[in-house]
Amino acid sequence: MNSITSTSYNFRKQTGKYEGKVRDVYFIDDKYIVMIATDRISAFDVILPEGITYKGQVLNQIASMFLDSTSDIVPNWKIASPDPMVTVGYKCQGLPVEMIVRGYLTGSAWRAYKSGVREICGVKIPDGMREHQKFEHPIITPTTKAEIGDHDEDISREEIISRGIVSEADYEKIEKYALALFERGTVMAADRGLILVDTKYEFGRRPDGEIVLIDEIHTPDSSRYFYSDGYQEKFDRGEQQKQLSKEFVREWLMENGFQGKEGQKVPEMTPERVKIISDRYIELFENITGHKFDPAPYTDDVFERIEGNVENMLARLL
Repeated sequence: MNSITSTSYNFRKQTGKYEGKVRDVYFIDDKYIVMIATDRISAFDVILPEGITYKGQVLNQIASMFLDSTSDIVPNWKIASPDPMVTVGYKCQGLPVEMIVRGYLTGSAWRAYKSGVREICGVKIPDGMREHQKFEHPIITPTTKAEIGDHDEDISREEIISRGIVSEADYEKIEKYALALFERGTVMAADRGLILVDTKYEFGRRPDGEIVLIDEIHTPDSSRYFYSDGYQEKFDRGEQQKQLSKEFVREWLMENGFQGKEGQKVPEMTPERVKIISDRYIELFENITGHKFDPAPYTDDVFERIEGNVENMLARLL
């Protein structure tokens, strides 16, 4: 075994389970959730056929660190992380929008811009910009939170409010939170010699009505990082930036004729390709946290380890 791509548990007082693209979420007593970060990997809203060794642990531990280090900005759903691949937290009602904050013109925004688009999600982009160029101020390009199997869709702030997807007061609150979180993430990345290029945030509502940060934050699945060293030189020469994010997976897929469209086939994910992707995830972990990655081994009892750690945590909560 070199990855965990599915889980099947029946925890105490479990009331349901939801399988996302990457995470398995167990609902407990209608109050709590157990979120297991599996080693599944998705791109273009498609779950790829092979798991990535240690990816779940990397995502869970990075997100856990950033949830702790931003809780002074906005409260979040986390209670504890009892296992390297697990976070336990409060069950929240998710708001149906994702707040994507962009500090640079890159990725899908650049691809749209290069095709002639000059307005993204109601935000006007000036002429004459180049790939990987920094915006004067970070911009927010929200998307609707898709139902299972559907694609997220770009949407403007004005449309979100006019359609009643989120109230104006709530939108202003999560907009403020998102920009403050991005600023904190930018500072923390800079301290590690990185640039936080863009990221997404999700928010939800606790039973008491309080809006909180949910899901992951500042991980390579939800964020894009460049190395600070060499950024300006590469930009001046029109070269690609060295980056730590899932974008390199998307680029590999596109080079091999896959963008998630009907009839397209995922290229073969050889053990060598899986290791390359795994190594990149570990590289980001060590760069962004400043700590050596300590892999939790995939031994015969890994599923029992996770179950035991979760059950011990639930015994203290229930």
